Amino acid sequence: MSNLDELLVDIAVTVESEHSNQMSLTVVVGGAVITGRLAPEAVWRKRVSEVLTDSDRLGPFSRSFGADRAAGRSARGEAPTHLHFHVARILQGNIGIPETGGMYRVAIGEVSAWTVGDFSYSDQ
Repeated sequence: MSNLDELLVDIAVTVESEHSNQMSLTVVVGGAVITGRLAPEAVWRKRVSEVLTDSDRLGPFSRSFGADRAAGRSARGEAPTHLHFHVARILQGNIGIPETGGMYRVAIGEVSAWTVGDFSYSDQ
C-alpha cells in the first residue's frame, strides 16, 4: 500500500468535520479521471441508501449503506480512508459519464494525482 497523501487526507478530514459538500476535486485513480464534489461519508451513504431504497430490485442493499457505519470511525477520531464524491463524473474524452453525475467512493491510497476543482464540459 502506498503512503497516503497527508494534504488529501486533511481535505477529507475537513469535509467530514465541517459536514460540507462544497469542495470540488478531480482525482486520477487507476488511470480514470473522476471529477466532482466531495461529501461527508454519512451524507454520501444516506443518499446512496435512498436511491437503493427506491429501487424495486436493489432495495435490500440499502441497509449496507447505513450512515451509522461511518459515524463509528469519526467518533473514534480515525482519519478517513476514502473520498466520497457526489455529482461526480468519470471523464472520457470530452464527455463526463454519467452526464447527470454519480456517486463514487475512492480509496485515498489509490489516488495517484489530484487537483482542487472540477472540470466542466463545453462544445465551444
